[in-house]
Amino acid sequence: MSRVRRSLAAAATSLLVLASLSSLPRAAGDVPSGPGESLAGGPRPTVHSSDGIRGPLLSDFPRRARMSGARLDEIGWQVAPGLDYSQWTEIAAQGPTRIFVLTAHLEEPGLVLDQVSGPTISARAPLSQWLTDDGDIAGVNADFFDIEDTGAPLGVGADREQRVLHAPRSGWNTTFILGRGYTPDVVQDRLVAKVTPRAGRAIAISNYNSPTVALQGIGLYTPAWGLAPGKRVVGGATRLRQVVIRNGVVVSNGTKVSSGRSFSGYVLVGRGKGATALKALRVGRHAAVHKSLSVAAHVAVSGSTQLLRNGAITTTDNAQLHPRTAIGIDRDQRLLHLVVVDGRSENSGGQTLLQLAGLLRSLGDEEGLNLDGGGSSTMIARDPAGSVAVRNQPSDGHERAVPNGLGFRYVAPAK
Repeated sequence: MSRVRRSLAAAATSLLVLASLSSLPRAAGDVPSGPGESLAGGPRPTVHSSDGIRGPLLSDFPRRARMSGARLDEIGWQVAPGLDYSQWTEIAAQGPTRIFVLTAHLEEPGLVLDQVSGPTISARAPLSQWLTDDGDIAGVNADFFDIEDTGAPLGVGADREQRVLHAPRSGWNTTFILGRGYTPDVVQDRLVAKVTPRAGRAIAISNYNSPTVALQGIGLYTPAWGLAPGKRVVGGATRLRQVVIRNGVVVSNGTKVSSGRSFSGYVLVGRGKGATALKALRVGRHAAVHKSLSVAAHVAVSGSTQLLRNGAITTTDNAQLHPRTAIGIDRDQRLLHLVVVDGRSENSGGQTLLQLAGLLRSLGDEEGLNLDGGGSSTMIARDPAGSVAVRNQPSDGHERAVPNGLGFRYVAPAK
C-alpha cells in the first residue's frame, strides 16, 4: 500500500480545531493506586495497566461534540505483504489522541504472528529486544504482568514452538488465541493440570509458571520459569510444601521452599490445602505431571477485559483515560488489528475502555481484547526504508521492560 496522507478538507477547519486544543485542561497527575495487580487474591478485573497508575477521568473534560472523531495527519504504509501500518491523531473530548494500528491478513503466505518473550518466563526487556531476537518486523506489547516483583505475566501464554508456557486455572483467563487452524479468537482459556502418583488419586494444579499461586492451590514450575520461585509466589502464606519431581520420580517433599537457584525437573509449591494435598506424594515413588489448556492454542496471550463480543461492545467503563494496547478480530474481512493509543501527555490524552471498544468496532472488528496499557503500551513497525522502530511515544518516555508481546515476521514463500 502506497503512503497515504489525509487532512481535514479546509485549512480553516483545521485551524479552528487546533486553536480549541490549546484551551483543554491538562490531564491530572499520575497518582499511584497501589502495588502491582498480582496479589495473593488475584488481579482486579478492572485493572488498566501493570503499573497501577490512576488516570484522569473523561468526565473532567468538557464535551466537544462538533470535533469528535475528526482526524489529522493520517499516514500509512505496507510493512510486508499482508501487513499494513497506519497512524493518525483523533480529536475527542479529552483533546488530541494519537492512534497506531497494524492491520494483518493472517492468511497471507509467509506472514506469521507469534507470541514473543525471553529465555525465561520472568525475564523482562524492551519489546524491541524480543522482536529483534525473534526476527520480527512489527508488534505490540501483550499481557499484564507482576511489575512489583517477579516480572512474570499474569495470564495464559503460548507460542508456536513451545505451546503452553504459563497459565492459571482461574483469575486471569480472558485470552486471545490462534486456535485450531490458526483461527483467531478471544476465549476463556484455562490451565488443565494435575499430578498423578502411580498409586493414589490425582492432585489438581492451580497454576503453571504463574507469578502467584492461588489461595489453597498448587503451583507448577519448570526451568522455563527461571530460578526456583520460593516464597515470593505465595504471598504471606505460612503453611507451605514443596515437591520436586525429576524423570517421573518424586525426589524431595518437605516444608522448605527453595528460592533463587537453578533447578531441573518440576517444582510443585503448595499453600494451605494445596500443601496438605502434596503430602501424598512419597519420595522415591513415581508421579506423572500433565498440563494443557482448556482451549488448545498455537499462540495465546491474556488481557484484562473483553471489549467486543460478536460485534457488541461488552464494556461500560468510560471513566479513566490511559495509554492502551488492544487486539481486534474482523471476522468478515478476515483481518486482525493490533492497536496502540498514546496517553498521559499533552500530545495525546489516552482513551477509556469504552472509547477503545468503539475504536475497534470502527475498524470493523467483532471481537476485541484489552491488553496491558499505561507505560507498557508500545507499537513497533518497519517503515518503507527498512527501519524497525518504535512508532508511538511510550508514556514512560522510553520503552518499558515487559515480559512478552505479539510479533509479526515475514518470510517470502518459496516459488
